[in-house]
Amino acid sequence: MLNRPLRIGTRGSPMALAQTGMVRDRIVAANPGLETEIVVVTTVADKVLDRPLSEIGGKGLFTKELEQALFADEVDVAVHSMKDVETWLPDGLVIACILERDDPRDAFLSPHADGFAGLKPGARVGTSSLRRGAQVLMRRPDLQIVPLRGNANTRMRKLEAGECDATLLAIAGLQRLGLEGMARSVLETDDMLPAVAQGALGIECRADDVAVRALLAPVACARTTIAVGCERALLAELDGSCRTPIAALAKIDGERLQLDGLLFLPDGSRHWAVTRGGAVADAEAIGREAGAALKAAAGETYTRHLQ
Repeated sequence: MLNRPLRIGTRGSPMALAQTGMVRDRIVAANPGLETEIVVVTTVADKVLDRPLSEIGGKGLFTKELEQALFADEVDVAVHSMKDVETWLPDGLVIACILERDDPRDAFLSPHADGFAGLKPGARVGTSSLRRGAQVLMRRPDLQIVPLRGNANTRMRKLEAGECDATLLAIAGLQRLGLEGMARSVLETDDMLPAVAQGALGIECRADDVAVRALLAPVACARTTIAVGCERALLAELDGSCRTPIAALAKIDGERLQLDGLLFLPDGSRHWAVTRGGAVADAEAIGREAGAALKAAAGETYTRHLQ
């Protein structure tokens, strides 16, 4: 047990603060008597809201300042949505704990329809996610993708203001904010495969901080850690980032795991799919194999358009 409050670093968005509150409560429940302090850190992703992440640096924009705060000993841990965590962590830092995953699916929001099939030709779907945009265009090339950034409340206000006809948000995020009732439907993964690690929260800390890692160990979910590790292995094999439209989801049934992965051109005109399965113990190897298969299938097209 620490002899001072555990300093928990987080972004300051409503979503980040809600997630951090959940994480804090679980850590305290597992470590009775532990005191905590929430430390808000502003990241580039919070400041630059007028351009897609793919244009301004990718996933690191959500995490860089939090990681700097860890190195500076200003916080003991940093709470992340695992889908926002870079494929490779800086030396000296580690994701010490991944909590049980919430629903990984995407929610469909629109005042006009319950799903993509109900949208009129030419309707505008607001998203700055290359993964979501590519999958929308793959199924409905007659729709328009328009940039839409900001936190969940901001995106819903823009939708209500008519800046777009529909948008997509992670249902887990809406649930954490108590806004799941705003969704017209939740898309099955056959229709919209999630981002790598979507729905999972991770806690990053200094690799050598033995005391903090001991506090986090009781709240980790082994099954989620394995599934997310499998998905991130696929991502690593593809050198994936926010600039690359990649989707993946690993599901565990007993001691078996199945991984589905998709790689796209950003305009949805081409895509490559892979399904691999095997023993849970081989999860990361399955992810690497699936990523390599996607990379080989896409060949030079991947090199030209996606890197």
